[in-house]
Amino acid sequence: MRDVSSKVNTLRTATARATLKASPETINIIKNGTGPKGDPLPVAKVAAIQAAKNTSQIIPYCHPMPVDFVGCEFELDEDAIHIVTTVKAIYKTGVEMEALTAASVAALTIYDMLKMVDELMQIETVLLVEKKGGKSDFRNKRPGVLKAGVIVLSDSCAAGKKQDISGRIIVDKLKEEGLSVEEYKIIPDDAEEAKNEILRLADELKVDLLITTGGTGLSSRDTTPEAIKNLIERELPGVAETLRAYGQERNPFAMFSRSLAGVRDKTVIITLPGSTGGVKDGMAALFPFIFHAFKMLNDECHDDRKDEPKLQEAKSKSR
Repeated sequence: MRDVSSKVNTLRTATARATLKASPETINIIKNGTGPKGDPLPVAKVAAIQAAKNTSQIIPYCHPMPVDFVGCEFELDEDAIHIVTTVKAIYKTGVEMEALTAASVAALTIYDMLKMVDELMQIETVLLVEKKGGKSDFRNKRPGVLKAGVIVLSDSCAAGKKQDISGRIIVDKLKEEGLSVEEYKIIPDDAEEAKNEILRLADELKVDLLITTGGTGLSSRDTTPEAIKNLIERELPGVAETLRAYGQERNPFAMFSRSLAGVRDKTVIITLPGSTGGVKDGMAALFPFIFHAFKMLNDECHDDRKDEPKLQEAKSKSR
């Protein structure tokens, strides 16, 4: 199985469609509910729900999924039954396999209940109609190439006594996400120097995203939040809350982080812990979701959620 422990929970939805071809006589039997084993459609609907909830027991590499909703609808044509399944879950990975399995099992159930009256029935297609809610959906909302700056606050790294790792992790992740890293600088844990560098990057270089690492703990030299707080024009408490919530699910010591986030003009400023684990967790929690901040800063419409998949659209594609 793939390791999804670093992913965040998001609302995942998927819609699948299966088409079973049958004779007109068989379709009439279904409409009248007079099959030899009874009405197949209610049974198929229950089978679809059970299949979605137990997909990980059938497909070896599927993760056990806390499914929140399974829908199964049918449309009868003259010579076909169209099955549309929709699955929702708030989880770390998608639900497309659950939707596909539900549609497949519903089709198999109908086949099983009618095979004695129609030996020529065929399950023609099982298709994924739509899926959404994964990281790619949010990554596609990135508003062009963004400029970034990284500041490492560490006395030992600034003195050359220790090699910086956390800052390099941030730089590599920013580049991986398509940002242009304009500056990467290591400075001591000094509040005044931190203020000067932040002002330079935000006001002169006008970077879109400025991330600091270090100085967010409780030692006497940990003064990054205090240095930055007066420079921020608008706080982003939800970002800091997300960072801590993500970290606390993985390491109880995240409760001691005093990470701060906010905006200065159009620069988003985020402080991360100095530990490599804290930085890795922080970057995983931030991306790609932080891209949405820049759309809002540019006064772009940010209520761009798509409507729920329409059943009729899914049915029409099966024809």
